[in-house]
Amino acid sequence: MAAEGHAQAAPAGTAAAPTHLDTMVVTGTRGSNRTQFDTLAPVDVFSQEEIQAIESSDLNDVLAQLVPSFVVQRMPMNDGLVFVRPATLRGLSPDQTLVLVNGRRFHRSALLGARGAQGPDLAQIPVHAIQRIEVLRDGASAQYGSDAIAGVINIILDDRVGGEVSLGLSEYSEGDGRGRKVGARHGFALGDAGSLSLFADWDKSDATSRSRQRADAIAFQNAHPELDVPNPVQRWGQPDLENRHAGFNLNLALNDSLDLYGFGLFGHSEGLSDFNWRNPDGTASVYNPSSVFPGWDARSLYPTGFSPKYGNEQDDLQGVFGLRGYIGERWRWDVSASYGRNEIDYSLDNAINASLGPDSPTSFYLGRLSQTEKNVNADVVYSLPLAALDGPLNIAFGAEAREETYAVKAGDPASYAIGPGAATGLAGGANGAPGFSDTNAGSWSQRSRAAYIDVEAPITARWTVGAATRYEHFSAFGESIDGKLSTRFAFTPDVAIRGSVSTGFRAPTPGQLYTQSTQQGLDTVTLQVFTTGRLSPSDPLAVQLGAQPLKPEQSRTASLGLTWKTDAGFSGSVDVYDIKVTDRFSQSAAFAVPAGTPNPLRFTSVSFYTNDFDTTTRGVDVVGSYTTGLGAGRLNTTLGYNYNQTTVDSGRTGVATNDSQRRIFEERLPEHKATLSSQYEIGRWSVLGKLRYYGAWTDSSGNATGDIFQRFGAMSFFDLAVSYKVTDQQTLRIGADNLFDRYPDEASFQASRGLIYSRNAPYDTDGRNVYAEYRIRY
Repeated sequence: MAAEGHAQAAPAGTAAAPTHLDTMVVTGTRGSNRTQFDTLAPVDVFSQEEIQAIESSDLNDVLAQLVPSFVVQRMPMNDGLVFVRPATLRGLSPDQTLVLVNGRRFHRSALLGARGAQGPDLAQIPVHAIQRIEVLRDGASAQYGSDAIAGVINIILDDRVGGEVSLGLSEYSEGDGRGRKVGARHGFALGDAGSLSLFADWDKSDATSRSRQRADAIAFQNAHPELDVPNPVQRWGQPDLENRHAGFNLNLALNDSLDLYGFGLFGHSEGLSDFNWRNPDGTASVYNPSSVFPGWDARSLYPTGFSPKYGNEQDDLQGVFGLRGYIGERWRWDVSASYGRNEIDYSLDNAINASLGPDSPTSFYLGRLSQTEKNVNADVVYSLPLAALDGPLNIAFGAEAREETYAVKAGDPASYAIGPGAATGLAGGANGAPGFSDTNAGSWSQRSRAAYIDVEAPITARWTVGAATRYEHFSAFGESIDGKLSTRFAFTPDVAIRGSVSTGFRAPTPGQLYTQSTQQGLDTVTLQVFTTGRLSPSDPLAVQLGAQPLKPEQSRTASLGLTWKTDAGFSGSVDVYDIKVTDRFSQSAAFAVPAGTPNPLRFTSVSFYTNDFDTTTRGVDVVGSYTTGLGAGRLNTTLGYNYNQTTVDSGRTGVATNDSQRRIFEERLPEHKATLSSQYEIGRWSVLGKLRYYGAWTDSSGNATGDIFQRFGAMSFFDLAVSYKVTDQQTLRIGADNLFDRYPDEASFQASRGLIYSRNAPYDTDGRNVYAEYRIRY
């Protein structure tokens, strides 16, 4: 396909563990008979049983435990990142991994996240509706188009007849973060012609708090004993969050050579998170008296200070319909159209626009972000018999047209207004998160057209080669041509070597090209609120400071691997890779606003998106499995390990001027991550133990005067779950993640804000989570 794999080519009901190397796969190949062991690049396949063995209803957490090179962060009290969490594959940016559902491109989130990355929000895909997940760990832009620099994650929805209902409860050992979830799926047989699967779920998780009272709040309480200051004055932890999902998956044979297919995903979520506390004795921009408002004092509203409450309401939609068919025995064709949309509405409660004085509301609607994507694909596969080859030459070609639109809707005027009190030093805009103004608002689109050809040739019974090339033209910046060469050679039927070289790209999005935003933070030294502006690269002030038009990130990937399987139950693979990314996307260094430049929002500093760095990422993936009988039961042990190191080679705006971003690229994630799990099944009982290991990493936090850093050592966690089959259809599972209730070192450089554990940690920092789940299959 032009941008997608042919997911429906797999037989219905196929599901296997990533170590069952005879599993048919549909990602990374357009052939119809590739198994996981036969692929020219590494593909992990995770079954429904493995997916559901992980307690979380968030697909980000599921993948973080299944895929060694996949890392996701919690990001408490970090604006929209609390709700749309950044996830990375092989240490690259969240938008450098392409996500597919049933082989079709899944749309991006409307949030521009850490360093401006705009990737898909995997939490919008309901976990209980998934039949299996295929993860291609290789550069694949020549096959799939923009974003597939790190690899491809293909989510295959369940289309089987029958159904299940699940109920789950969970809670952290600290007594907070209680979770409740309900999910249901039912597959209807459409005669002998296909199936229609319907699914829906609901989950709700209460907030967690791993906070202690701020020192300045203690001092404020001592200075004002007549007041009752909340303890703690602000909460660091997971947000209050409620999610609802529903959808369908359709496969219908119209006749012997024509199929109709489609799926729909619908999601709605609501969340609430804390922001930093405003100290009445230290926040002059809110609490200082103003001659403009004689007799008025913000203490009349918030005598003990205030911690704004940041609200997020999100609506998500993805719909796909298509036709596919056969012409004779050698031609296959597929045409489809898809529509995806993500909308996020932000609100702020328990806050104030101090510059409006007594006329300010305390609750604000901050505005809406939206991302809309439309895709049309046409694909053809021809199996050409050639006497010189061991089998038919597989030739795939096709085209794609895509349009994506980014839009910003302004918030309430009071959320961004610069009121009369600003002339006397009172801060404008909703304090905590100024709303999107009418100058921020707008709609911006980008169109692309693409064509590709992808060939796989079985040279001999042991040797297969593949080649792909893709041409793509974007309305915003022009064209890109990428290619890929891959090969596999089998020394024996059970041992093979594979390798590939490819080029790739990631196109800047309309949101990255055209939008600007305002953010507030708290300096950990002065404890003063500061305001920063992120400008569009085309903004005149940004251009004055050195901004240049954004261009695509370009990549070159080389990989080499060995894979094996044995009759004794031992199988696995080792793959090394080298990924060079040029013109890598980042946020510029912070610049002071030049003297004499209008600065109505009183920006402490401004920045802009830029093609900042060239980087090299090198690593190795190790996957192994051993299955054997043990006593009256069966033992299955799996190992997944990833070593990943990123080095900044050079900088566009100069490494010297933006050394913080260089260090963040190189050190923000662990270089080592591993999972060792063993499952023992005997009769109706099953016991699963899992050891998770994360190597050392470096934390960072933005301050008014620049980033500050802290190094954290390695951490390991042990998870345990016990399952009992009450009947053949009903299963009860009880377990604990982080069984020994381990916590990392404290984030000393954030202690002034009441934070105990880093909000940027690549693992959960809330301690032991105990859960129970009851599942009925029929």
